[in-house]
Formats: sequence, structure tokens, C-alpha cells
Amino acid sequence: MDNERLPHRSRSWVHSYLTRLAWSDAVIVVFAVVLAQLVRFGADDVLVPNGATRVPAGVVSVALGAAWLISLRAFQTVDRRVIGSGSQEYSRVLSASLTVFGALAMMDLLFRLNIARGFLALAFPLGTLGLLSSRWLWRRRLSRQRILSHNLERVLVVGSSASASPVIERLIEKPELGFQVVGLCVPSGRQHGGPVVVKDLRVPIVGTFDDVYLAVRESGATTVAVTSAEALGHQAMQALSWDLEGLDVDMVVSPGVTDVAGPRMMVRPVAGLPLLHIDKPRYEGANKFLKAAVDRIGAVVILLALAPIFVAIAVAVKLDSSGPVFYRATRVGINNKPFKMWKFRSMVVNADQLKAELRAVDEGAGLLFKLRDDPRVTRVGSFIRRYSLDELPQLLNVLGGTMSLVGPRPPLSSEVEQYDGRVARRMLVKPGMTGLWQVSGRSDLSWEESVRLDLSYVENWSIMQDALILWKTVYAVFAKEGAY
Repeated sequence: MDNERLPHRSRSWVHSYLTRLAWSDAVIVVFAVVLAQLVRFGADDVLVPNGATRVPAGVVSVALGAAWLISLRAFQTVDRRVIGSGSQEYSRVLSASLTVFGALAMMDLLFRLNIARGFLALAFPLGTLGLLSSRWLWRRRLSRQRILSHNLERVLVVGSSASASPVIERLIEKPELGFQVVGLCVPSGRQHGGPVVVKDLRVPIVGTFDDVYLAVRESGATTVAVTSAEALGHQAMQALSWDLEGLDVDMVVSPGVTDVAGPRMMVRPVAGLPLLHIDKPRYEGANKFLKAAVDRIGAVVILLALAPIFVAIAVAVKLDSSGPVFYRATRVGINNKPFKMWKFRSMVVNADQLKAELRAVDEGAGLLFKLRDDPRVTRVGSFIRRYSLDELPQLLNVLGGTMSLVGPRPPLSSEVEQYDGRVARRMLVKPGMTGLWQVSGRSDLSWEESVRLDLSYVENWSIMQDALILWKTVYAVFAKEGAY
């Protein structure tokens, strides 16, 4: 009996976490609506009739708050399958907010309700930004707890060593996702030979495919991850899912593809078989237009906001060493078209000529040339590179359409010439000022990991993912992670 209760006890944190999320959502929505009402109508005009329907402002506020909270629940924003990682949680919060205010705007237009637009114009951005910020803060707290081995999902992996190892390796590399591998069930006859070692983690073999139910009870697993579905068989998979229903244990199946995001995948039943349909990456159409619009508008806003810093850096570069303020480096853009990338000059004028002399002490990964203490870097250059300020002029490239705010790292021509067919896919979208590589370690990443992140972005890019990367970039820059 004790073993049967283990999964429930180890997952008790989920309910309390979701409850806190729901309450924080309610507090933020109420705060946004009340503040908007006080600013627009004042504290004494709560019962004053408003609009063509002559409904009191207080009633409008209550109705808006209730509709907003109902919409958040309808869009499953507290679904435990999306909390803690990925962009789905933020996407659902944003979609729920847009739906409420979009519906209200259409009703106001169609029925000429004339509800105070100033009230809505304040409540919507204030509440939406508050909801997104709250979710981010809760996620940061959860990630820190998981790194300290709290609030973990205990994972029992079912599959051969060959299929299980890549999954286990990814889970080990991302402790903030909260997955602790507690054991491995392998095909019959292969349970001997000791534990499987993945990245210095010894994963014990706790049985065969026939022992999964018993292994779940004994290990206290809260999630069963199947990596060899074809070896397990359809009937055994169905029987296992039935067995796990009474244990409050999730069952997930690895589809055998990596770095493909959920929006591109859909399960379609065909002749009673669940087949995984993977859509092609979408680089054209409305998504491309929307991304271009966000890039241009964002570049203009950032340039205007940072204009004083822009001027100060230009003066400092000019006074620090002889030479031009800007450095225009040749990079390769979308569809292998070369372009000139703007940067503040951070090195001596003849840095390119000195590069050949420093090849022997190159610290870069793969095709990248990097030196932690590069003698070519000027005093001002060292500072602006530490905080990525030398890259601010790339906003001019974004305005010109050769770069995006978010995208793969802009490569050199010499790098592109050595790309194989797989790596060349990163040239299907515009290079970016920042990207997954920027928020995941920058120069500290291996070449293989940099390529994997770039390809993952190219295969799955979306506006919400871009927004998350931009948000994380601010933290990465101030933390100076991997910058040299």
C-alpha cells in the first residue's frame, strides 16, 4: 500500500502550484480592472451609467473580470502539461486575453454599446502584461526549486538502451525542466549487465517490458516515458495505459524525432492507429509578414529608446582608438545571400590581418573562431562586447530587411562553405541579432549544440517563441553569460 501512494505523494506539489497560479491570475485581473476603472471613472462613479446601454461602470468591470477569468480557464492556462516549460503556457494566456477583449470590441462595434474605450485600453495591456510577468516569475521560482531537486517528476523510461539514452541525456541537460530518471525497463532478456550510464548518471535497470507496472509502484514514478513503442507493441502499450490509470501516472511516448515543436505535430487516427503527422516548417505567408512587421516596428522602437546610448558608444569608440566608429562585416543571410552587418568597432583596425597569427590559440567551437582574451580587442571594445552593446547597430540591418530581431547566428562565408545539407537549413530564415544560441550560453556552447539550437529555431519558429527569446536575451546580456 505504501508503494501505491508514492506517486500521489511525490506529485502533491502540482496541485498547490496550480492553485497558486489560479489565485495569482485572479488577483492580477481584479487589480487591472479596478485600477483601470479608478483611472477612467474615479472612485465615486462606480454606479454611474456608462455607454448606450446605461450599464453602471462597476457592473461592466465585474462582467469583464469574470469573463477574463473564465476565458483563462477555457484556454486551459493552468494545464499541468504546459506549465514550467515551453511557450504554450504564455500563448494560452495571451490568446485568452485577446479573445475576451476582441469579443468585447466586436460587441461594442456591432451593437454600438459605446463602452468607455479608455477603460478597456488601460485594463487590457495592464492585465495581460501582469499575467505574463506573473507566469514568468512563477516559472523562475519553479526552475530554481527543480535545480535544487524539489518538485520533480520521477520518470521511468521504457525502451532499449539505444533509444532511451538520447531522451535521458536531454533530461539530464535541462534540470530546470524537473525530470528525474529513476529507472529503465528494457526488452525481455536484456536486463542483465548493470545500469546504463548516461552523462555520468547511472540509471538502474529495474525490469523488463513485462515489469513496468510493478516498477512504477516500487520506484514511485510519476511519469512513464516510452522510447521503444515499436518494440513494446500496440496491445502492450494499450494495456500499460490502462494499468497506469489508477496510479495517477502520466504516460508519454517519444515519437523518435527531435527538436520538432508541438504546433507542427498532430496525432491522427488512421484505421484505429494513432499516426503522428508532422507539418512542414512554415516560412512563408502570414507568419513571414507578421515577423517582418514585428522586426521593423521593434527595431524603430529600440533605436529611439536607446539613441542616447548609441551616441555615447560612438563617441567612446572614436576617442578610444583610431579608426572608424562602425565595423561592417560580411555575413551570409537568408538563402545564402551575403550582406554587410553593422557593428560598433570593438577591435583594432587591422584585426582581420592579425587573425591568422592567432589561429594556434583559437578557443572557438567547431568552425567558430573565438578567444577569451583576444589581444585585438580595445578597452572600450572589451566593455561593449561584454554587454553585447557592439551589436546594437545591427538594428539598422533589421530595418533594412537583411536581419531579424530573432534568428540563427549570422555566419561567415567561410563557415557556410563547410556546411553539410543538415546545417544548411539554418539559411532558410533571416539571421538574428539574438536567438536560442544567445540565451543558452553564447560562446560557451559547443559547435554541435549551437547548430542544434539554430536548427531547432528554424524548424519551429513562432512569434511567441521570438518574444520569449527577446525576454531572455535581456537577462543573458546583463548576466554576461558566454560573452567575450
